[in-house]
Amino acid sequence: MTLMLLFLIRRAVSGIAVLFVVSTLAFFMLYFSSQNVARNILGEVATEEQVQQKTVELGLDQPLVDRYFDWLSAALTGDFGTSWFTSQPVLDSILLRLPVTLSLVVLTTIVTAIVAVLVGVTAAVRRGAIDRSLQGVAIAGDAVPQFVMAVALVTVFAIQLGWFPAIGYEPIADGIGPWIYSLTLPVIALAISAIASTAQQIRSSMISMLSMDWVRTLRSRGLSRNEILYRHVLRAAAPAGLTILSLHFINMLSGAVVIEQIFALPGVGFLALQASIIGDMPLLMGVLVYVVLVVIIVNLLVDLLVGWLNPKARVA
Repeated sequence: MTLMLLFLIRRAVSGIAVLFVVSTLAFFMLYFSSQNVARNILGEVATEEQVQQKTVELGLDQPLVDRYFDWLSAALTGDFGTSWFTSQPVLDSILLRLPVTLSLVVLTTIVTAIVAVLVGVTAAVRRGAIDRSLQGVAIAGDAVPQFVMAVALVTVFAIQLGWFPAIGYEPIADGIGPWIYSLTLPVIALAISAIASTAQQIRSSMISMLSMDWVRTLRSRGLSRNEILYRHVLRAAAPAGLTILSLHFINMLSGAVVIEQIFALPGVGFLALQASIIGDMPLLMGVLVYVVLVVIIVNLLVDLLVGWLNPKARVA
């Protein structure tokens, strides 16, 4: 219990440090690169006097360091300000969109984990032609960009066949069926490349574990093949798969920007893209902080799972 508590404290401190560094660098990079924000908000017809008044209203006439500490002190209380363009509180905008992105990414992660385990274990156990075929399919899936896959899926399954909606999102509150139906194509588009590399990692780890002496010992004790594979070997090989799956989770958060744009999903990625186009700095900073928080939490959960699966990792 003491080791676990120390581990959690250490990871919490490192997570806070990462969040501070990333948000600080992002703040200065965004505000250094921002120009004519007041003019963008008011439009070309605004007079110079109106632009100057808007600049003072937004606090852009203040030194950058002073603006940073004002933002940081407010952010520590959960206040990320209001959007420069819609005047809506940033936190409200994020919380309204976050469930859509998390639904997409979490569902994709679950699908990736299930399919990758089945493919990886099958390839490791069967070997031969099946192994080579699965590896070929996995490499091909990993080579196709997500946006290309998304456009192809929309063209074939939404426009030509009409099996799934091309755009839109149904919240889970309206029913699990409509929710899954609206996310099927986006999930497939995000999952293809993730399944490919995760399955490859699980396959390699499984092959390595199957050659260990302790596996032969289990066989000599008369344990069934399925019990050895799924209770012992897969558990020993799982940490490698979990690690790469966590990396894909982070990549999915960035990939969601493109996928949400193609499928018109009202998620955080779509929100961040629109904010970056119009230069809505408070909204961009709020999205950034929440995405980094999600990444930190996911990495912590993965470390806990790896520790549960591998006692050596717990001690480390």
